[in-house]
Amino acid sequence: MRFPISRALPIALAALAAVTSANAAPSSILFVGNSYTFGRTDGSLNPDGTLNLTNQVLTYNAANVRDLSAPRGPDLVVGGTNASTPKFTDLTGTNSYPVGVNNPSGVQGNSYSPHTQANTWGGTAGIFKQFTVQAGLDYDVALSTRNAASLRGHLLNTANSNWDLRSNIGSQQWGNIVLQDQSDEALASKTVTTDAAGRPLNTGTTGVLGSNFPSVRAYVDLIEDWVHTGKVTIAQGLAAVTSYIERDMFRAQYRPPGGTNAQADAACAAAGGGTFCTNGLTRDLGVNVNASLDTKIYLQETWARPDLINSPGAKTINPVTAIATYDTNTPAPSYFGSLEEMTEQMRLAMLSIRDYADDDGSSGIKGIIPTGQAFLRAVQDGVATRNMYANDAGTDGLMDLWFNDGTHPSKWGSYLSALTVFGTVTGLDPQSLGYHEWAARDLGISGEDAYALQQIAAASLGFQKVPEPGSLALVLAGVGMLGVVARRRKLRAPNRLN
Repeated sequence: MRFPISRALPIALAALAAVTSANAAPSSILFVGNSYTFGRTDGSLNPDGTLNLTNQVLTYNAANVRDLSAPRGPDLVVGGTNASTPKFTDLTGTNSYPVGVNNPSGVQGNSYSPHTQANTWGGTAGIFKQFTVQAGLDYDVALSTRNAASLRGHLLNTANSNWDLRSNIGSQQWGNIVLQDQSDEALASKTVTTDAAGRPLNTGTTGVLGSNFPSVRAYVDLIEDWVHTGKVTIAQGLAAVTSYIERDMFRAQYRPPGGTNAQADAACAAAGGGTFCTNGLTRDLGVNVNASLDTKIYLQETWARPDLINSPGAKTINPVTAIATYDTNTPAPSYFGSLEEMTEQMRLAMLSIRDYADDDGSSGIKGIIPTGQAFLRAVQDGVATRNMYANDAGTDGLMDLWFNDGTHPSKWGSYLSALTVFGTVTGLDPQSLGYHEWAARDLGISGEDAYALQQIAAASLGFQKVPEPGSLALVLAGVGMLGVVARRRKLRAPNRLN
């Protein structure tokens, strides 16, 4: 296939990166998150009425991702015999399956349901894995996800009583861990009474944004402690422990100097902690026997949500396709005036959370993955649609980064998310993947759109634009000098450009 010299350059850069890393040892990475992490389908159906799972973000590249939250058979459930593998079961029918259905192999899931043995998930992790293969990198990629799970839920196993998500995190020593909390969890809680057009909400109702900044700040720090040291420090200056009372943790974090418990509870509540501030339950984490100070932990910044900004009306979700319909006669609350406002608040929250986790003397957070800022840059640079609800949103020639529910990423959004992870974790310029990147092709994203998103991710990560075509000869010369190693890579991974 022939293509212009300007398009050949990113391919050459990718080859050069592959050459330099051909002999590197494998690196492991665990994605910890929720539906933002495992992604969506496009809502289309097969002729028999089942959800289309072919070449969809939800299941993308799942064969090459270790999905630690998927059902795996009776020897791998809670109480099973294979103690070396993370435990999972769905015996109580939580989340979507009927009570008593365990590890269903023939049940058709949907974008919200837990996995089946036949259909595991790939999501952002699957796209990232494909990037690394194309770049010649050797990554062992795994994900631990549950719909609507917070990072608190992952560590405390409160997402479902029979989902042992904490064991996924502690199942081995990880080279890298990417943490993604719920969409707006890190923000300040808000109460509003109107929609974006100023229409009052239904009589007697208010919109409440149930965010919980104290929870995110505390549990990013606790996960960081548990991964790095095997124990947790619930507040600065206290000894590391393996169990604690949640109320005591928040009191220690929010008590003013010389203040009382009541003052601490009030300060925690004012910060948005809700009932967590006074939760008297003891949390027993045990020791993480696979703790390692060398694990690099990344905090992924989520993106602004159109449905919290200018939703046209109350939303209803189809339980099979996950496609949203909107009742324009019923106003939906508007919590932010613009994508810029919500993105900036999330950026500041991520910085505060990172700094808090770094303050107790442990290894801290390696970096923040600026996915939310990349989404905004794509809009501001005229690459992506700003108002997904506009009448011309589907015909304006721009990419839509959001699924039609106004919160989850579309395939373009998931692709951009994976690009920011790739650039942050590997240190490689996302532009090196080029127009003919494989995941984009598989997902039905054009080469032009793929490269435009690669440029957005690169700019968001501080990379410069790729060299002008006149510099191509220098790049190709460098690759040619190491042709023997490049040929070794070719034997490992077939050429998929055609």
